[in-house]
Amino acid sequence: MKVFHGVDELRAAAGTHLGHSDWHTITQDQIDAFAATTGDHQWIHVDTEKAAAGPFGSTIAHGFLTLSLLPMLTWQVYKVEGVSAGLNYGANKLRFPSPVPVGSKVRAGVELLEVAPIALGYQVATRVTIEREGGDKPACVVDMLSVVVP
Repeated sequence: MKVFHGVDELRAAAGTHLGHSDWHTITQDQIDAFAATTGDHQWIHVDTEKAAAGPFGSTIAHGFLTLSLLPMLTWQVYKVEGVSAGLNYGANKLRFPSPVPVGSKVRAGVELLEVAPIALGYQVATRVTIEREGGDKPACVVDMLSVVVP
């Protein structure tokens, strides 16, 4: 875990790779709960028998389930102390280059792209790459934006 003591330290680290999260195992219970929450019950996610005969040999996590792991995973990589709030602002680019079969282990690598002053505080741009253990392509690559309020 990289700890920044204030925005000045964060700004000084722009352009660097901050590290990786711990590995997280994707379970069928997690996939089913995501399907129930979002209403996305496509067979490739929730029908284990049909998915076993499908193109990936098992169920796969929803792409947006993989994306939803970002807060949990990135908070393992870095934090900024001495600020009053951190807010999700959105994303500039999002891709899901490869599927995440049930039982896969995933982790996030975080690159700090830019920290720029804005009216509310500082806009923080990071590139988060979620990789699957043993995978040849990332599961998710996203340029995330957040706002740090001093």
